[in-house]
Amino acid sequence: MTSEVKILLGIGLATVALTLGAVFLLSKPSSGPSSLPVNKDVLGALVRGDSIKIASDSAKVTIVEFSDYQCPACKSANPTIKQILNDYPGKVNFIYRHFPLSQHKNAIPASLAAEAAGQQGKYWEMHDRIFDGQDTWKESSQAQDIFTGFAKDLGLDVEKFNLDKSDNKFRDKINRDYQDGLTLGVNSTPTFFINGQKFPGALSYADFKTRIDAELSK
Repeated sequence: MTSEVKILLGIGLATVALTLGAVFLLSKPSSGPSSLPVNKDVLGALVRGDSIKIASDSAKVTIVEFSDYQCPACKSANPTIKQILNDYPGKVNFIYRHFPLSQHKNAIPASLAAEAAGQQGKYWEMHDRIFDGQDTWKESSQAQDIFTGFAKDLGLDVEKFNLDKSDNKFRDKINRDYQDGLTLGVNSTPTFFINGQKFPGALSYADFKTRIDAELSK
């Protein structure tokens, strides 16, 4: 049994209690920016020391995203996040957490590809490439070869990239991210936390701006 299969089985067991309605929501954008309550006792699971981040010491707002690279709504959210970071330089921290859904067979390999690229300083470049090329690999039996092609395009050492993709520490990290998401009540992707407030769904630019401006004014 491969490591990817083991992780998928663990994720499947963790999510077996979800109703059909919740499963439908996994890739459905939110209808509005309403926040959901979060148990303050579990907020420590929002960010880990090795979480991938774009951060500034001066930032007053932190956005944490639990996301699945194979999720269409997550793909649609990526340009919005990039625009927010561009428009609020030094004011907003962004942390990306892996939340691969059990029905998405290539979500874990995609996360592994991003983490492997990160070992060569190209996490965010691979992150964008994976989302931009989602339609080419999401249902492909050749997803690994496609990710290797992305690595070549980014000028990575492909041998190291492929070795890092198979490193168990990244599989463990992805699984820990997923478990942290469950602890925080995440049951759909994407789910955002803005200064600890939970917002399921792909929020619009206006939704993000309203919340960020409110936090910056405090």
